[in-house]
Formats: sequence, C-alpha cells, structure tokens
Amino acid sequence: MSRPPRPTRRRIRRRRLGALAVLTVFAIAAIYLVLAATVFAPVDEHGAKVTHLTIHSKAVGKDLGIDVVEPPRLPAAGKRPLLVFLHGRGGSEETTVEDENFFKGLAKLGPRAPVVAFPDGGDHGYWHDRAEGDWGRYVMREVIPTVSRRFGIDPHRIAIGGISMGGFGAYDLALLHPGRFCAVGGHSPALWFEGGETAPGAFDDAADFERNDVVRMVQGDPRAFGGIRVWNDYGTEDPFRVYDEGFVSALRADGADLSAHSWPGGHEGSYWNKHWAAYLRFYANSLAHCG
Repeated sequence: MSRPPRPTRRRIRRRRLGALAVLTVFAIAAIYLVLAATVFAPVDEHGAKVTHLTIHSKAVGKDLGIDVVEPPRLPAAGKRPLLVFLHGRGGSEETTVEDENFFKGLAKLGPRAPVVAFPDGGDHGYWHDRAEGDWGRYVMREVIPTVSRRFGIDPHRIAIGGISMGGFGAYDLALLHPGRFCAVGGHSPALWFEGGETAPGAFDDAADFERNDVVRMVQGDPRAFGGIRVWNDYGTEDPFRVYDEGFVSALRADGADLSAHSWPGGHEGSYWNKHWAAYLRFYANSLAHCG
C-alpha cells in the first residue's frame, strides 16, 4: 500500500497560516464579547432618567452641557430637592453618569433621592470667576436657575458637592454664597495652603488664589458656610491629604457641622466610585432637613 504524498513546505505553511487565522478570529471575537459586556455595555441606570441639556453660557462665553439625572420616584414639581455635582479636572458633565455605582446609590435612597445636575466646568476652570470665564457665576446664575425651572426644583432645597477640582469649587461657591445651599461636600477636594503650591492653571495669579483661599476662609469662622452641613473625605494615599486634614482641623476647631472621613485609596476614580452610596446618603439626609 502506497503512502500518501508528503505535504510540501508551502502546504504546511498555508495550513499553519489558516489555523492561525482561525485562532485570531476566535480571539478577536472573545475580546469583543468581553468589551461588549463591560466597556461597551450601557450603564444600568436603575430606573433613573438622564437628560442632556446645552446652554449658551454668557458667563463663560461658550455652549456647555449639563447632564441631569431624575431618580425614579420624584415629589411633585416645585418640591424636588437638587444636588449640583461638580466634576474634577479633565472631566465633563458625562464623567459620573458613566458609573453604575452612582445609579445604585441613588436608587437605594428611594423617594428621598434628589435630582442631580452635572454641569460641564471645562478642563481646568476650577469653578470660580477668573480671566478665562466666570465659572462661579455660570453655576449660580445659569446652571441652577436653568435646571430649577426645567425640573421643578424647590429653591430652598439645593446642595452642592464635587470631586477634586469640583470639591474645591463646591466649597468656594458655598463660602461665597453662605446660606444658599443646604449642604456642601468635598470628595478628595483640591485644596492648598499657599498660592505657590497650587496646580498649574488652577488660578490666574496670586491675587486670584487669595480671593478663593478656601482654607483661610474657614479659619476662625464657625459661620463661614452659613451653618450648613459640611462633608469632607479623602483617601489615605491622596496627595491632597495634608491640605484636607488642615481644612478639617480648622472646621472642627470652629465647631462646624462637619462629617469627615478618611478611607483607604488614592486620588482616583476607583476610590470615589466605592463611596457613592455614602456621598448620596449625606446629601439626601441634609436636603430632607432643609427648607
């Protein structure tokens, strides 16, 4: 019985290439399935509704977006609480609404959940009035009135908070408008003791920093925030930790209504995402006792 012809080197190479091609297709398909189930999968909003608004800001001189989240169970129009939440440096109005932990935390609040507005504050505007635009005026006179009219907000039940750059901005706005908000929260807020320590682009110059020196404004003044509830948290590995500790110490010495926390973690999304439920509980409880 004759043996089958031995395959040539060309045929062997073709078979190997064919097998490699099949394996490559399967690998790509597997990667796509993983991405489809994670990165590309829509965020579970747990019954909430997200509306995107665009306003032309006269304060900043450009069109800016606002993502507004309505929880599933809302009070009647005119009685709805509002949380204005400011993003960190390099973020946008979409930063938080891409995280499911936020929606989980909001859903757990049931009928106490506030409407939450996420305005776009630019890459490094730091949420205060400055040469490039009046970011503080934009929040106070454009974002809040626009969202309040559109979504039936109770003007006496508004809180403000933020992450990193947004935490600084929330404190700054609450200090410059004492009594305007029911509560203010800074989550790993970007704070400094001296103008020379600040991040590049955070302030126009030394005078701009002095006008918005959050730590100095609270020192020795227990009514600096107008008597409202204040939250502060930071990670144990956060580079802003020393400044946040100084801020917390000043508030405690003044006898302010403060809730302060330090948890394991750094200045990063994984840290903040772990604590959305706690953040939202603080705002909901504060808003429930306001107005």
